Amino acid sequence: MDGRNGRAPSRWHRYVQAAVESPRVDSARRDSAATGSRQDGSAPGAAAPAPPISPGPPFRPRAASVLSGKIRADIRRRLLPDPKDTAAAEQNRRRTDLRLVPATLLVWAATVAGPWLTPTTLLLVWSGLAASAGALLAMVLRRKKAGGHWRRTFLTTLTAALMLAAASTAHSAVSSAQRSDEHMAGLIAGRKSVVAEAELTGAPRALKTPGPSGRAERWAVAAVVRALTSGGQVARAQLPVVIIGGHEWQHAGTGQLIRVTGKLRPPDAGRVEAAILTASSPPARLAAAQDWQQAPAALGKRFASASAWLPPDARGLLPGMVTGDTGGLSEELETVMKTVGLTHLTAVSGANCSLILGALLLAARSLRLGRIPAAACALAGLGLFVLMVGPDASVLRASLMGAVAVASLAGGRAGRGLSFLCLAVIALLLVEPELGASFGFLLSVLATLGIIVLGRSIMGWFPPRVPRWVAAAVAVPLSAQVLCGPVIVLLQPQFATYSLLANVLVAPLVAPVTILGTAAVPVLPFLPWLAAVLIGIAGLFAGAVASIARFTAGLPGAAPSWPEGVFGLLTMLLFSMLTLVALWIAVHPAHTVKLVLAAHAHTVRFLDRLPEVRLRRTAPGSRGRLRVCNLNSGRNHEWPLPSNDRRRRQPIRRPGGT
Repeated sequence: MDGRNGRAPSRWHRYVQAAVESPRVDSARRDSAATGSRQDGSAPGAAAPAPPISPGPPFRPRAASVLSGKIRADIRRRLLPDPKDTAAAEQNRRRTDLRLVPATLLVWAATVAGPWLTPTTLLLVWSGLAASAGALLAMVLRRKKAGGHWRRTFLTTLTAALMLAAASTAHSAVSSAQRSDEHMAGLIAGRKSVVAEAELTGAPRALKTPGPSGRAERWAVAAVVRALTSGGQVARAQLPVVIIGGHEWQHAGTGQLIRVTGKLRPPDAGRVEAAILTASSPPARLAAAQDWQQAPAALGKRFASASAWLPPDARGLLPGMVTGDTGGLSEELETVMKTVGLTHLTAVSGANCSLILGALLLAARSLRLGRIPAAACALAGLGLFVLMVGPDASVLRASLMGAVAVASLAGGRAGRGLSFLCLAVIALLLVEPELGASFGFLLSVLATLGIIVLGRSIMGWFPPRVPRWVAAAVAVPLSAQVLCGPVIVLLQPQFATYSLLANVLVAPLVAPVTILGTAAVPVLPFLPWLAAVLIGIAGLFAGAVASIARFTAGLPGAAPSWPEGVFGLLTMLLFSMLTLVALWIAVHPAHTVKLVLAAHAHTVRFLDRLPEVRLRRTAPGSRGRLRVCNLNSGRNHEWPLPSNDRRRRQPIRRPGGT
């Protein structure tokens, strides 16, 4: 056993110790062997031979011995670090880095406030942020000369946060100025009919609510208007809009340049788009998307067509879990998935990107590629996957998070989850400010934050006899649900009773569906039979996911109603905290009993210190008495007892009565 940490030394420790101590051991063995030969080599009774001239100990200068001792000590210090230093380094590695949190909050606040403020107000806010950042930067430079590490670090962090917030505010000011153009604002406010040339920037999504004209099937797609023609006048612009049209818009692709006729109207307050364009004509394609945009999207559509032979549930769920295509998902199954909190499986999220990134890294490393080439291959594959499924908010967040983590690992540094999440959020908000007002993006960030902050702690609550994969299967969905639950209640005022159970049951099935289904997408054009095999196996697991969702949704009390508004948010937050407490009590029964007994003992000692309190009768008609006494050895406790005064009250005679 190692005396310093109470554990057996590792093989590396024994190897280094043997390498360092081998000269001493060999010397001692030679000396003992020579001594033994001199003692046992002479025959009994023989004359003692003349003692040979001893050559003495081998000549070793004192400086050389001291130098070899220093070399051994240096080797021991470098290869076998002190356990105290190792523990301190491990503690620093696990410490949560909060330096990027202020910058993330300020950038997000500036992004959300952009659509609500005028360009003049945003300019004033930008000026204040830039001036504050400049003043703090001057203070940082002075502190650098005068010393003070902690204050300088705090000022540097705050300066970076203000600079990033100023950049986000400038971006919002430019977008607000484009929306506030006098000519464009007049067209939008007047609900004019226009002919627009626009570039599609997103994938079409189906709308569940019918339009004013009664059309049941409607599709919405994001676009940027390049030119508007109204009343014979052509205006050039960079106007973000949402185009709403009929079923002919479901085949529109990202990157296409189209011409459409329709009517403009103002969007809801706080929206990032400048207008809503209700199309009255199908899209007329002026220019096709580039090849790097078309090919991955075409593979995704071909994958959905190749899954048509699967059973109904698997046919609708598999494309949604692999490529995010929910066009074939029935409304009944979609409602079931929403009831039990499994809708995140039909939208490509961080779990999908993490699984794909991990699989690509393992495949590259199995081919004996270096760390940097393997990371490059994994990031390239992740980029193709993002192009295939479309730049959704959760996909962008998850992909950028994975890219930052892989880049840090390729550089040889251990990653810190919260710092990577903050970097991903800041970068996405600076590139696409409209994500700041998206509830989907907010839920995605909160789920990742819960897994990073709470997931490892919840896994540590479980005793060692519980397998790690079981602890992770419970900790990951619970930690995400704790932070996402209050926001979900604002969107959908009902409680998913069996959400945790459903997520735990489907957790082993998500990885085969994602990995096998994604592997079938690039194989499909070259080896259709192999892709069919992969699709069949992935469809089997997808059908099992649908069966679990239907089973849990059919249990009693699966979706009770929940209060709406701020009260519902606060009550759900309280319920989430109570859930964590209940889980801790369930996995620590012995410690819970100890805490209860300790609390009882403290309560008894507190009551023992209270003085005696007597409540006496204050009115002739009052009965009974209350006595509270201290505990005395050998005497019985006094409890509230009925009074011995049982004298009968004299009846009151009324005037004139008998």
